[in-house]
Amino acid sequence: MRKKTTPYCILLAFLLGSFSGHRTYAQDYYSSTYQYKPVSLGITFAPNMAWMRHGDAEDYRNTPKFGFAYGLLADFAFTENYYFATGLLINTLNSDVEYTDLTHSYRLQYAEIPLTLKLKSTMRYFRSYYGQFGFTGGLKLNAKEKSPASTTRTSMGDEADFFRLALQIGGGVEWQLDHNMVMVTGLSFNNGFTRAIKAGEPRNSYVAFNFGIFF
Repeated sequence: MRKKTTPYCILLAFLLGSFSGHRTYAQDYYSSTYQYKPVSLGITFAPNMAWMRHGDAEDYRNTPKFGFAYGLLADFAFTENYYFATGLLINTLNSDVEYTDLTHSYRLQYAEIPLTLKLKSTMRYFRSYYGQFGFTGGLKLNAKEKSPASTTRTSMGDEADFFRLALQIGGGVEWQLDHNMVMVTGLSFNNGFTRAIKAGEPRNSYVAFNFGIFF
């Protein structure tokens, strides 16, 4: 009798083990907490609103304009809650400056590398919150100006500075879409403290709406 029931016992144990493993996986997938990844890579698109700052000069009036940035993101974890956040962005900053009753439009494009510290809350219920602080360094890719006397943009050449350094602060929410995909939504303020162009020696700053996907 025992010999006849042995195969059935083995089959029953196999089925129970399979069901238990599937159940464990399901519970892990729908869990309210997740294991953090030591390295996360992603892509981003970030519309921005930029403007020039001429300090105490009263002859200049600055009007913000929309631009955008896109590129790659990378997060390197120190621990579950502390990350070094960097990447490579192509950032286009547009702004209008009025002086002597004439309006000049500027379009400055940089290759930027953020060097920031990101502080994250523990992921619960498919989301976590983060704050970010650090610096961005940018190299000029293109700089064009549209003057009142011209209907087209012309290259600024050496009139626009080659290097841009800025302070950045921001925050937002990361949304867990599945085990390997996280969506990022946030807002950041980038305050340039190096000269952008020679005319009037302004600095440029911007506010960006950040959207990204980590894989």
